Amino acid sequence: MKTAVLRSSLAFSAIVLALSGCLQEGGAISPSHAVSTPPAVAPAAPSAAAANRYGLPDFSGLVEQVGPAVVNISVTQKVARGGETSGDDPFADDPFYDLLRRFGIPVPGAPGNGGGRGGRSAPEQIQQGVGSGFIVSADGYVLTNAHVVDGATEVTVRLTDKREFKAKVVGSDKRTDVALLKINANGLPYVKTGDAERSKVGEWVVAMGSPFGFENTVTAGIISAKARRLPDETYVPFIQTDVAINPGNSGGPLFNLAGEVIGINSQIYSRSGGFMGISFAIPIDVALKVKDQLQKYGKVSRGRLGVAIQGLDADLAQNFGLDKPTGALVANVEAGSPADKAGLQAGDVVLGVNGQKVDNSADLPRIIGELKPGSVVRLSIWRDRKARELNVTLGEQVAERNLAATPERKSEAASSKLGLTGRALTTQEASRLGVPGGLLIEDAAGPAAKAGLQAGDVILGINNQPITTAEQFRKLLDAAGNRFALLVQRGGSRIFVAVRLS
Repeated sequence: MKTAVLRSSLAFSAIVLALSGCLQEGGAISPSHAVSTPPAVAPAAPSAAAANRYGLPDFSGLVEQVGPAVVNISVTQKVARGGETSGDDPFADDPFYDLLRRFGIPVPGAPGNGGGRGGRSAPEQIQQGVGSGFIVSADGYVLTNAHVVDGATEVTVRLTDKREFKAKVVGSDKRTDVALLKINANGLPYVKTGDAERSKVGEWVVAMGSPFGFENTVTAGIISAKARRLPDETYVPFIQTDVAINPGNSGGPLFNLAGEVIGINSQIYSRSGGFMGISFAIPIDVALKVKDQLQKYGKVSRGRLGVAIQGLDADLAQNFGLDKPTGALVANVEAGSPADKAGLQAGDVVLGVNGQKVDNSADLPRIIGELKPGSVVRLSIWRDRKARELNVTLGEQVAERNLAATPERKSEAASSKLGLTGRALTTQEASRLGVPGGLLIEDAAGPAAKAGLQAGDVILGINNQPITTAEQFRKLLDAAGNRFALLVQRGGSRIFVAVRLS
């Protein structure tokens, strides 16, 4: 399970709050080949969990029916230790050390943190961990989390009847944290998948898996929220629950009361690394789309527009002439990208794709990413206070480029009423950013600071009008009134910032 863990034996002065990193629980793995497979049948999903005599739901019948399709996954990894050490590494089999190291937290006495006690290089270490998964077809396909099997040299799948199989990793997708495994067996029990979209907040759900290595553990709770967006997670509208999820539950199924899988348990939000009432599951429809591509191609291909986007608040929506803050605001269009070739511009607001509504900015990457590269899509956009439509031929998703500005000298007052001091970009700076010009902010106060502008930002335009000099900026600002939107480059990203002077 992705989580942040604080080990009690380490004396830290502060508690780390983190959206999970993958914790691998230690435990011996028994390597073995697949044994003979007695016939098994797919579990028949119950219509609902029965109520007991106290009026509370009784999950026992559901667990009996779907439990055989839930599996324990053990992995073996070879990990190269950094730094120097001497003799046996006291941290070699410590999963907490691995997690803390991944979060960049120094561990006193650990290799690479000034705690080495010798002068020779640390050898490659064997690391073992556990996770969960579930069988999705009778011929041995298993779904789990990508972080469970990431870097694994050996994967073992253990069924509830104690049979063990060596598993092949068919493929994994880190963007959605979904992996597909295959074991050499037939006639296996398998889950029935449901419709995550039809699930409701407040509905009872059940999780099954191997928290901390304790196999076949069942926990229950309710759906707390849907379509939850997490930092750096642009492709998954998570299901939030209050089901007790802990390290080792990663990759396990989330069932509704009809015995249908509606999600894959993936992350928790925790101060201690243990369950605190907030857990997140990948909707099963997202996982199945990834599974189909992994099974057919061994990888996932996603459509690409080539734009940087941001959300709209009420102020930005008003500045762009929209009745309400909906859609994805285009902050930057990459030169030569599919969006650029189709005529999409910074300042456009994407309201829909092929008739599918884009309610907020997080919807656009998911919708485009689910489309096949090379396909032609019709974008509904808002430009210059009018609705328009564009056809775009999608490319294939590639890594993003990072651009950065390097501040230099000679500042001048950019706007006293806005509270800005800055200067025009030099030719070299503009070339580095790939822009014709702009205004580098060196100090922000008053309305500018209140809007979130800061030193180092580069103002590229005001109300969709590009600017190259401080004088030009002042003239456009005077004509803009008391409410306007600035196009700003910050680090490698471009964003629109709504400003109020009154």
